[in-house]
Amino acid sequence: MKPTDKINLPKDFWFGAAASAPQTEGAAQIDGKSPSTWDMWHTLEPERFDQAMGPNVTSDVYHHYRDDVKRMQAMKLNSYRTSIAWTRLLPDGNTLNPKAVTFYRDYFKAMREGGIEPVINLFHFDMPWWLMEKGGWEYEGVSDAFAYYAQVCVETFGDLVTYWTTFNEPIVHVECSYLYGYHYPAIHDFKKAIHAGYQTILAHAKAIQAMRMVNPNLKLGTILNLTPVYGKSDHIADRKAQEAADLLNTKSFLDGMVLGRFSEPLLDLLREHDLIPDTNDDDLEIISKVKLDFIGVNYYQPRRVQAPVKATYPAQDPKDLYIPYTWPKRRMNPYRGWEIYPEALTDIATLIKEDYHNIPWYLSENGMGVADEMRFVDENGTIQDDYRIEFIYDHLSVLEQAIADGANCFGYHLWTFVDCWSWLNGYRNRYGFYRVDLKTQKRYPKQSSFWMRDVIEHHQKGGE
Repeated sequence: MKPTDKINLPKDFWFGAAASAPQTEGAAQIDGKSPSTWDMWHTLEPERFDQAMGPNVTSDVYHHYRDDVKRMQAMKLNSYRTSIAWTRLLPDGNTLNPKAVTFYRDYFKAMREGGIEPVINLFHFDMPWWLMEKGGWEYEGVSDAFAYYAQVCVETFGDLVTYWTTFNEPIVHVECSYLYGYHYPAIHDFKKAIHAGYQTILAHAKAIQAMRMVNPNLKLGTILNLTPVYGKSDHIADRKAQEAADLLNTKSFLDGMVLGRFSEPLLDLLREHDLIPDTNDDDLEIISKVKLDFIGVNYYQPRRVQAPVKATYPAQDPKDLYIPYTWPKRRMNPYRGWEIYPEALTDIATLIKEDYHNIPWYLSENGMGVADEMRFVDENGTIQDDYRIEFIYDHLSVLEQAIADGANCFGYHLWTFVDCWSWLNGYRNRYGFYRVDLKTQKRYPKQSSFWMRDVIEHHQKGGE
């Protein structure tokens, strides 16, 4: 097992975990919550979901949050990121749900009283159904609806929550909904995907503006999955593929949300392929004025690409610009099909330091999903997840060096605290510090939870 006394990080470093409302809360059909796209999609097409498992119960955090917070305290965690369900707080987009207010206020108070900083995200892929019926991210009023929701959140919980983020991995709801078929409405239209991305960036800007008007002292940010892009070779075609993948998947949201502008190389690429979204000067001005206090960085694996052998022009799909490349030396998590490459954190830190004003950031998601973890249960009922411990240790080690080299990184959150529901994949792969028995909803600590507690205790003692 990896040592617990070799990682030394800054004094106020965040050690925590991350989750989302739709993946953990459950209670999807009670206490006034309206349906999200996930609730309705599962009702309409349950066969799309692993073992037909939908978002109704998940890990039932709605009824177990107090005990879960006590477990966080036992682990010595000092921060925790989750989201508010838009559909629970504002079931029709306008009317505040008092039961949701009671739940979230009690949840956030429990964290604060336990010495755990709540970091609250507004949108984690869970589009309200009432808004989807108007067009979802294609609807021109979506940014104003989101800004109003953001305003209500800070009006209602701003006394309990200092750290807020607008979106988790906005590229995901764009590409999965409009390109690859993994999120509702599961359509395949490159131009609609670009438009949805622009609408998301505008919604982010309007939400930040609305929240600052309510309380200018909040710490506001967003959470982006920064996936470094590595090309197969230095050949011009592979370099062009690498640049296109980087511009579309990383720079688009970083530039739009952090810098408030879009780079000329990105605009040139979009123009070349007739993908420029409809914009107006007033909205672009709102985007340009937004300033963030921090960002979250979700990182699981790198992106390796090469030039397509044959492509349609103008591009009808990202695969017309770049296709995946399998690096022969890669180390893999075979269950999720993802490469394990902690070294990429060095490139992420350099990118933020050199191109984004070294904005404060933390590693807001990082983790390892493994199937059939009960194979590794010992006689005491504890999953011996040495693979997860090794994964965390390797990433923390790279972070430690990046910080020593000037990275403005202030925390690490594992995905996730308790095993959670993962969209179409259900509970196929487990990620948590704690195992959840889905029949009883009982929680059982994995070995990684004890290991992480010891790492934090070493850190609290000053790394002695």
